[in-house]
Amino acid sequence: MANHKSALKRVRSDEAKALRNKYQHKTTRNAIRDLRAMTDKKKAEKELPRVSSMLDKLAKRNIIHAKKAANLKSGLALHIASL
Repeated sequence: MANHKSALKRVRSDEAKALRNKYQHKTTRNAIRDLRAMTDKKKAEKELPRVSSMLDKLAKRNIIHAKKAANLKSGLALHIASL
């Protein structure tokens, strides 16, 4: 365990950031799951920009890789197009 004051503060701030990142990532995964489960094309098309925005924010903050976000958005768009 760290002994310096700055290192102890860093441990506390890292835990807070990890908790926030985990919440945002889980919320986005749930939104993706709900979007994939939709059968109404109109509702799904309305929901896609919100989910895409969530993925872009995760990628911007390096919670997920930018290419993973792009692949997920592409897959969701294909799914909605096939409805």
